[in-house]
Amino acid sequence: MKLQPDKFDAPSISGHGPGWIGLGPERITSSVILGSRGERIDWPCARFEDLTAAHFETLAGLDAELIIFGSGMRNRFPPTAWLRPLIARQIGLETMDTAAACRTYNILAGEGRHVLAALLLEPLTDMRASGG
Repeated sequence: MKLQPDKFDAPSISGHGPGWIGLGPERITSSVILGSRGERIDWPCARFEDLTAAHFETLAGLDAELIIFGSGMRNRFPPTAWLRPLIARQIGLETMDTAAACRTYNILAGEGRHVLAALLLEPLTDMRASGG
C-alpha cells in the first residue's frame, strides 16, 4: 500500500507491506523506532517473541507524548509489567498491527504531535512459517 500525506514536516512513512516499511524512497526491513521529530533508532527485535522489558524501557527514555507500538502482522499486547517505565513517565502507548501503526503515526505526526512509532518488522520467513 502506498501512503501520500498532503504536507508533512515530520518524517513520514511512505508505504508498508509484509516485512517492510518505506521512509521516503528507502525501504526498511528491520524493526525500527521512528519519531515525528526526526528520531530513527534501530530496534533490535525481529519477532514479537524477542521483545523484553528492556525494549519498552528504551521507549520510555525517548520522552514522547505517545508511542504507537506496531506489533507485527497481527495485534499482540506486551505484558503489563513491561509498561511500568512508560506509565511512570505518563507516556501513552497504543498497540496495533504494524500496518495500522504506520497509518496512525502519519496522521498524528501530521498533526504536529510528538509521537514515536515502534515498529516490529518480522522477517518474511517467520510470517510464512506462522501462516501470516
